[in-house]
Amino acid sequence: MTSRVIYLGDLRTECEHLASSNEFITDAPVDNEGKGEAFSPTDTVATALASCMFTIMGIKARDHEFSIEGASAEVLKTMGSNPRRITGIKVAFSFPSNYADKERKILERAAKTCPVLYSLHPDIELDIDFSYSE
Repeated sequence: MTSRVIYLGDLRTECEHLASSNEFITDAPVDNEGKGEAFSPTDTVATALASCMFTIMGIKARDHEFSIEGASAEVLKTMGSNPRRITGIKVAFSFPSNYADKERKILERAAKTCPVLYSLHPDIELDIDFSYSE
């Protein structure tokens, strides 16, 4: 098993990664009858996209002997209704270094091979932006 999820009541869950015992809480968002005091389940999906892309970029950067340490991403998730679902995810990556063109291509190609990206429904509108310090 990968994880265990316990329903705590009041639209809250506790999620445990079994191999590491790391845990996080989810809450339903305010616009869906929740308190919005933690990541919602759909927030975790959108956030996982950026995290996964960083992981794959980090592997490629390490393989090519450069670092992306200190890079950040801002994630914006858009919800739709009928049925309620994620309709869009915007990820804006910001890198603290001005990489050479070759390194930028490596990073941007790597990001587009992440397993979470391939797992998302094709109807989800994606907007992925890469910004580098000059």
